[in-house]
Amino acid sequence: MDRSINFYNGILGMEIVERKTSPRGSQLVFLRFPETNCDLELCSFPGSGNIEVPEDLVHLAFQVEDLERCMTKLAEEGVPITEGPIEAENGTRFIFTEDPDKYEIELMQYSKK
Repeated sequence: MDRSINFYNGILGMEIVERKTSPRGSQLVFLRFPETNCDLELCSFPGSGNIEVPEDLVHLAFQVEDLERCMTKLAEEGVPITEGPIEAENGTRFIFTEDPDKYEIELMQYSKK
């Protein structure tokens, strides 16, 4: 949980809006990008055992204002870019990376055209 909080809060800049323990004992942390109303819920329940995330099964995608700044921040934190940067025909640029649990993360900057 601490590695995930550091990634989403410390590296991607999401704010922690709530922390609590569920009735069954799961540790829950809710994060949100500033000035948005969509939460990301992190859940830790060590008693459930290890979870393996199949490659390319799911990913989270976040729109960013400055992809170059994001790539610089990832490099400073030692977080590898696994694919990209790629520019689509419409000018949208994107990269892929992974969170500490190997969930694929897409960061995209829409074209200003």
